[in-house]
Amino acid sequence: MAVGTGDRAPEFDLEEAYDKPRVSLGTFRGKRNVLLVFHPFAFTEVCRDEALDLQANLESFDHAETDVVFVSCDTSAARQAWKEELGATYTFASDFWQHGAAAKAYGVFDDETGAPRRGTFLIDKDGLVIWSLVKDSRRTEMVPESLEALDG
Repeated sequence: MAVGTGDRAPEFDLEEAYDKPRVSLGTFRGKRNVLLVFHPFAFTEVCRDEALDLQANLESFDHAETDVVFVSCDTSAARQAWKEELGATYTFASDFWQHGAAAKAYGVFDDETGAPRRGTFLIDKDGLVIWSLVKDSRRTEMVPESLEALDG
């Protein structure tokens, strides 16, 4: 079962790149909200659209004191190559090792594909999930909904 609105957010520990500090929920606690976005695979069409949609709305998230962390089980090297290809400026994190640990903690890991299902969790500065959405299909409506949650 996926983590839902009102739940305490599970800790996560993700690699962005081998030469950067790891990304964890504790990194943000007391400082910034976090939009934690799980997606299945890098270099795929729907995931690309989602990544670009997040980038296009990054200023709105920043104004709402929210950092975006985009997560899949691809390696950190693949994530950074894809981030560069897309021209994205927010965090592309890897849940590669231990494979899918964060996705499992949030209840969005798909054992059949070995990858996360689409799951978005808006976590406030105190570590509480204030909005969540878990879907298996294309979800371009995610950004407006998550921005509305920040206003509420």
